[in-house]
Amino acid sequence: MKDNLNRIVSSEDEQLVLVDTDDRVSGGMDKASCHDGKGILHRAFSLFIFDPAGRLLLQQRGADKRLWPLYWSNSCCSHPRQGESMERATERRLRDELNIGADLEYVYKFIYQASYESLGSEHELCWVYLGRTKQEVVPNRNEIAATRYLNADEVRRQLTLTEENFTPWFKLEWQRLEKDHAAILERYLAPC
Repeated sequence: MKDNLNRIVSSEDEQLVLVDTDDRVSGGMDKASCHDGKGILHRAFSLFIFDPAGRLLLQQRGADKRLWPLYWSNSCCSHPRQGESMERATERRLRDELNIGADLEYVYKFIYQASYESLGSEHELCWVYLGRTKQEVVPNRNEIAATRYLNADEVRRQLTLTEENFTPWFKLEWQRLEKDHAAILERYLAPC
């Protein structure tokens, strides 16, 4: 596992999946180009991982990230690669970033676009999953600066007090989970 602590797991050259607004594949493009300017719509995923106490794992994005470096975000987020199923992509990325596995439940997908200064944008059709793990998180330091667990009240408080420290997709996703998928979210917030 020590080898995974600093392993390079993504690059600006990797091929992402371009989609239309109905999530139909329309081609492929390198990650750098997908994030240039206003961004090109591509498929992505966001994972919300909870511990047995019902606390959400948050990550602080690595300092070398092109977009939103050192911002706090959901447990794990990334992109499936060309020819890769969403199931395989989410499993791969949990291992690559956090050195864990988790049973995931798909909840919803949505489209968003957000620009980061003059450095580029996210324009994603993002699949949102919830999951739980008992495994110890061991962050890959090339991807993640820090991690922490917060209960739902602490998440809400942090978003109110320090909203500017969080990624735009996390704020959108958390708000929608609480508003439109509260019953599912409550299952993960409950200790088990």
